[in-house]
Amino acid sequence: MGKAEFMRATAAVALVTVLALAPASVRAQAAPEPAVQVGASDLGGVVRGADGPEAGVWVIAETTDLPTRLAKIVVTDERGRYLIPDLPQANYSVWVRGYGLVDSPKVAGAPGKTLDLTAVKAPNESAAAQYYPPIYWFSLLRVPGADEFPLPRIKSQGDWLNIVKSGACQSCHALGTPGTRTISKALGEFKNASEAWARRLQSGGAQMFMARDIGRLDTDRALKLFGDWTDHIAAGELPFAKPERPQGIERNVVITTWDWSRPTAYLHDVVSTDRRNPRLNPNGPIYGSPEDSTDEMPVLDPKTATASEVLHPVRDPATPSSRTNTMAPSPWWGDEPIWDSKTLTHNPMLDEKGRVWYTARVRPNPNPAFCKAGSDHPSAKVFPIDAAGRNLSVYDPASGKFTLISTCFPTHHLNFGSDPDQTLWLSAGVAGPGVLGWLNRKMFEETGDEVKSQGWTPFVLDTNGNGKRDDYVEPGAPVDPAKDKRIAVNIYAVAVSPSDGAVWGTVLGYPGGITRTVPGPDPTHTALTEYYEVPQPGFGPRGGDVDRDGVYWVSLASGHLGQFDRRKCKVLNGPTALGKHCPEGWTFYQLPGPQLRDVKQPGSAEASYYVWVDWFNTFGLGENVPIVMGNLNSSIFALVDGKLVNFVVPYPMGFFAKNVDGRIDDPNAGWKGRELWSTYGTRTMFHLEGGKENRPKAVRFQLRPDPLAH
Repeated sequence: MGKAEFMRATAAVALVTVLALAPASVRAQAAPEPAVQVGASDLGGVVRGADGPEAGVWVIAETTDLPTRLAKIVVTDERGRYLIPDLPQANYSVWVRGYGLVDSPKVAGAPGKTLDLTAVKAPNESAAAQYYPPIYWFSLLRVPGADEFPLPRIKSQGDWLNIVKSGACQSCHALGTPGTRTISKALGEFKNASEAWARRLQSGGAQMFMARDIGRLDTDRALKLFGDWTDHIAAGELPFAKPERPQGIERNVVITTWDWSRPTAYLHDVVSTDRRNPRLNPNGPIYGSPEDSTDEMPVLDPKTATASEVLHPVRDPATPSSRTNTMAPSPWWGDEPIWDSKTLTHNPMLDEKGRVWYTARVRPNPNPAFCKAGSDHPSAKVFPIDAAGRNLSVYDPASGKFTLISTCFPTHHLNFGSDPDQTLWLSAGVAGPGVLGWLNRKMFEETGDEVKSQGWTPFVLDTNGNGKRDDYVEPGAPVDPAKDKRIAVNIYAVAVSPSDGAVWGTVLGYPGGITRTVPGPDPTHTALTEYYEVPQPGFGPRGGDVDRDGVYWVSLASGHLGQFDRRKCKVLNGPTALGKHCPEGWTFYQLPGPQLRDVKQPGSAEASYYVWVDWFNTFGLGENVPIVMGNLNSSIFALVDGKLVNFVVPYPMGFFAKNVDGRIDDPNAGWKGRELWSTYGTRTMFHLEGGKENRPKAVRFQLRPDPLAH
């Protein structure tokens, strides 16, 4: 759907609203309700409640008859009608879910049938709120007021929020899910909820990370605030804000989910095609990365609803495993660790040959000699590195073989350039030595030489303003008018601009920033970086992506989508280009959902993880449309004509996307040939409805022209 169709759909919703408010005599003259046309592979009908047809509610059809569990979800139109298209032949349980309702009884359905359904109104506000996305519960958390800072260990309210949101805590799971807004009795008996929270943060293989991040706050105050939050909810406190039902084109979405991987695993990312060519791998397998949880890479065949796994190897059996992580017993899983991963696969990408590249650990962390001081490797001469916690691999589905690549630099996210060398660029992630790494794929594939084919460079600003890289002063040293300046940053996201080949990235922290690096002909020696700090009211970047015009888009912990247009900058280099020099390049879009009650700054309680820009109109909303992760809204957002559209995944509530990937299966098949792919990326699927029986789910989004399109 293009922007013009979007406007027509919005106008149609406005007309329906006018008719709904019109006198009965006017409404009586409206056209009679047409029947839903149900094809052989469809399921359709009308949803009615006590007050008539129910608009903007979800109809869910789920089956376990296929090789893996499948569910398909659609939204009713303004007359309560629904149509679920293209259901595989199976027996389905069908029910209605919606805001203001409780789930209707599940009834049997099958493709080719007309099935009218009865919605069930929630008997009270408490029952209705159990279906709200996590943001509505998280926004109840009391936080220290801006005037209470500085506190021990932390200087400002924004810094505090950045840690609790996507800067740390909610980069792994959403606060506000059933498993986080309650304290399990299996955890033990405690004097108060603050002590219970101190104990719960020790459970499971992520103990080290949770201890690190609560320690970055005023720990005692934070534990008390979390304890008060769960105490008040246990005593009956309900969200002060209510979600709206889907409107306009939000009702046109078709969501399909498949179970994959295993109940003890979690997924970080998913890939379906080549970022540079979304027509690659049409209707083919989907690949996931399970990070710390397992070395078994999940693979989904959506044509047959078959989920399988491929074991990712390591070079050295002495490679450490997440199974040995320090942990206290889990109230869900007991005292046995559920994670067992050596590879820690974080992010997959497909190349133009359909091979899957992973950022993956392939050996113990200490680096070989060629990476360190004294080596004659060009990059090691400039910036030696002693250790790398994650490396690189490539899986060839045709042969079933992995190629493992030992990198001197740590890896996190990866993206391909479109240069003649097919360069693969890699970020270091949350922490690291402060370099941008790459693999010259052309050289590696011709020679197999992983040493000569890789390189890295520090981030150097052109502070002397002569347009080339010179000797530089180190971080902390004053600017020297005769030299450039190195900055000690690590980038989290990485993206390559199709307009000019510049490599963009995000720098985590408060307020945080973004980088733009121009590699030059010899990146080890010629790469120059620009750094732009996020100005107020924004802060806390996580993921980002660049559009086809070279404009950068970034998810912010402040509850905004940030847009940075370098073309607006008055200064690009020189002695003042240290980060604060281009506030005019920034535009902010407030994300949906309520703000935390104690936060007076503009923004949202949303803790968005990543942004992906739709270069090729793979979803149907147009080219260059940013798709933003709505991690606390159980959704993804799309920015269309300056407005954010919210596509919610209602079942199981708590959808948590780390990113999306867009594929065109058939450019001639209309909406059916285009889709976005994602996965439930929370580390704790057992915190969602369904508990420990849940498995991660692969998720496909399709956007049809109207809610009844076949």
